[in-house]
Amino acid sequence: MNKFLIQIAIFFGAGKSPKAPGTVGTIATIPLWYALSHLGPIAYMAITFALVFVGVAAANAYEAVSQKHDSQEIVIDEVVGFLITMTWLPVTWQSLLIGFAVFRILDILKPPPIRQLDRKVQGGFGVMVDDIAAGIIGSIIMQIIYNQTNWLGMQISTLTPG
Repeated sequence: MNKFLIQIAIFFGAGKSPKAPGTVGTIATIPLWYALSHLGPIAYMAITFALVFVGVAAANAYEAVSQKHDSQEIVIDEVVGFLITMTWLPVTWQSLLIGFAVFRILDILKPPPIRQLDRKVQGGFGVMVDDIAAGIIGSIIMQIIYNQTNWLGMQISTLTPG
């Protein structure tokens, strides 16, 4: 079980990338996002929520072996953060590109309160919490973009005939 959790922590090797492992981990999440998007919003959110707990366990397992807090090789946090960012969005190339950029910018720059969470919370939850916060903020930004523009592709009208 511990070996499997470590594989989840590094998202099956994506975290071992010598350059930009967080970005590689986010890119590696795209097929998972695509598959989950076709299961419907309830299943998408349930699986993403479950991955938060799996991610905490995986990050704890990796930290126990490596003796390092929040190693760059741990990318399950990016996986979960990106999935959160992409919640309730259309499956279009526009939403993918904009959502990817929004999440990576938030994850890299770590504006408040993300930075404070990153610095103060320890353990597996500490590894996950800053990316969860980046995902939530990213999701809010993406929902504003989706509801106020046509940048994400075709939108469903909220007007009813009448």
